[in-house]
Amino acid sequence: MKNPRYLILALPLLLLAGCLEVDQHPEWIRGEYAGKEDNRPFQTHFHNDRLAWSATIQNRNQKQNEYNRANP
Repeated sequence: MKNPRYLILALPLLLLAGCLEVDQHPEWIRGEYAGKEDNRPFQTHFHNDRLAWSATIQNRNQKQNEYNRANP
């Protein structure tokens, strides 16, 4: 390397690169997750009717099927 000045300037940046990492694990209290439970899609959009949600998903999937969309 012709100029070690670049290495000297980059060394503090390399040392500080891992210092800003934030802990991303959830909080656990007494062995249980302490956060808010997420609602399922059928609970929020279909008033807890799982069959209506399933029928909507199946209908959407059938409309994406090219064989069913083609005119015979």
